[in-house]
Amino acid sequence: MAKKILKGKVVSDKSNKTVVVEVSRRFVHPKYKKVMTTYKKYHAHDEKNKFKIGDMVSIVESKPISKLKRWTIVGGEK
Repeated sequence: MAKKILKGKVVSDKSNKTVVVEVSRRFVHPKYKKVMTTYKKYHAHDEKNKFKIGDMVSIVESKPISKLKRWTIVGGEK
């Protein structure tokens, strides 16, 4: 089974080897037909502490690394 890949923005880099990535998702509401945006935050593993707040990154599913970390950063740009 293929692993999910999500793109988002780094909103926190305070933890060691961990960043918090905010991923937005746009969809049309089934009843009201309005385009809505929802946001979800994911804790992702950043082995070299390379990414800082504001960077756009891609994250991929991985095995559990800690209580909250289930994602790993695979690429990104400043």
